[in-house]
Amino acid sequence: MSADEIRGATRGTAPVPLSVLDLVTVGAGSTATDALRTSVDIAKATEARGFHRYWVAEHHSMPGVASSSPAVILAHLAAHTDRIRLGSGGVMLPNHAPLIIAEQFGTLEALAPGRVDLGLGRAPGTDGATAAALRRSDTLNEGADDFPEQLSELIRFLDDDFPEGHPYGRIHAIPGPVQGTTPGGVQSPHRPPVWLLGSSGFSARLAGLLGLPFAFAHHFSAQNTVPALDLYRQTFRPSAVLDRPYALIGVSALATDEEAEARRQVRAAALNMLRLRMGRPGLFPDPAEVDHYEFSPMEEEFVSSWTANVIHGTPDEVRSGLDGLQKRTGADELMLTSHAHRGALRLRSYELIADAYGLPTA
Repeated sequence: MSADEIRGATRGTAPVPLSVLDLVTVGAGSTATDALRTSVDIAKATEARGFHRYWVAEHHSMPGVASSSPAVILAHLAAHTDRIRLGSGGVMLPNHAPLIIAEQFGTLEALAPGRVDLGLGRAPGTDGATAAALRRSDTLNEGADDFPEQLSELIRFLDDDFPEGHPYGRIHAIPGPVQGTTPGGVQSPHRPPVWLLGSSGFSARLAGLLGLPFAFAHHFSAQNTVPALDLYRQTFRPSAVLDRPYALIGVSALATDEEAEARRQVRAAALNMLRLRMGRPGLFPDPAEVDHYEFSPMEEEFVSSWTANVIHGTPDEVRSGLDGLQKRTGADELMLTSHAHRGALRLRSYELIADAYGLPTA
């Protein structure tokens, strides 16, 4: 595969390529259908404005997040877009058999040739009980501990290159390369580039050692961003995929026409996260509810800490914040995730950020 599939093009005055991370947010008073329609609208709009890629995150048992099935959503987005790269940000590999993921993303590659990314994480993307239900096992640490072996197996299935004598040597992920080597076959040998995702040093080191692109979850692990990126760059070994490191960071960013609206939406997002941390996940709250919510001192401290890591405000304020963050971290790409109660506000945020950087309008 070409490194150009990984490295995006800088557009307008943006310091690096801009991309989108979508959790398919469901606000109070709206439905998953509403949220998924918003995702299509955002994908089409950001494609038109020159954003590089659009990723969907895997989460489970969270009423306010309708992205439990990234492959299904990506297939739907592929039918409504033409150029923007589509991918998982990410698939939580320990929740799945590697063969299943190879088949799902082989199918996506067949639907949208040359524009599919496979981002992989080792966390469950949910609470322990839900992870046990997904994995049919109570030994939750086993999947994370076995992540390097699972990753190796998945890549073997994607490339169809198990060594002779391997127990899986006669098993093929289809659609996949074997169709091109079958008599009469014309299947492309191309497969989606693999990314490793992380919020600590484990995946940073592994991505570096394997010469793979790396995506860091700055939006919920900001204190670890610089150390993880440094570790990735220090351990990087050139590979057939990349000759030098390439790292993107996920960033919570919300631009609004009025600064006060951005503050209200971000406080609502903080309350949403607070409830999740307390084991009471729900729909994304209406800011009107938050206006009347009586935060305890400990809760207010959490809200302040959370909102400090969200770049929000007017378009100029968001642009300045993104520029500063990119300069501090040296990130090669910024992947923006916007959280708001209404889908129209999320869509508007991406449009305002595109305008602030002078991205193309065609």
